[in-house]
Amino acid sequence: MDAKVTLKDGMAFSGSAQSGFSVPLDSDPEAGGVDSGFRPLELMAISLAGCTAMDVISILRKKKQAVSAFDVLVQADQANGHPYVFTRARITYQITGQAVDEAAVLRAIALSAQKYCPAQAMLSKAFPMDLVYEIYEAGGGLVKQGQWLPE
Repeated sequence: MDAKVTLKDGMAFSGSAQSGFSVPLDSDPEAGGVDSGFRPLELMAISLAGCTAMDVISILRKKKQAVSAFDVLVQADQANGHPYVFTRARITYQITGQAVDEAAVLRAIALSAQKYCPAQAMLSKAFPMDLVYEIYEAGGGLVKQGQWLPE
């Protein structure tokens, strides 16, 4: 995989990769930027969320789960000093649908964590991750929640 960033102005860059899409990058004013784009570490968190989200929704669809809404939240703790690396993350899978099966959700999370998501596989070597889920009934409220733990 190839990726590239090109300086635009100040601390603003445009990032691109093989897909041909571009993403704006910048820093906050204290670091010389003007808040015109994502911070690089934000993109790491988004990459982690997106990678596992695509796996999990794909698996749930194959399992014929009636999912009507799906969010994956990543809350990453960072070190107090430079280089401000992630020290721990909590990934929360929020699934809404009609009678979504908890076992199907757990299996989808497990497959993503242990087999399919390269972002999770790489980053889990650098910091621990807690994988939690919340299942909501469409038109109702929370029906199940829990944490996936490796066997």
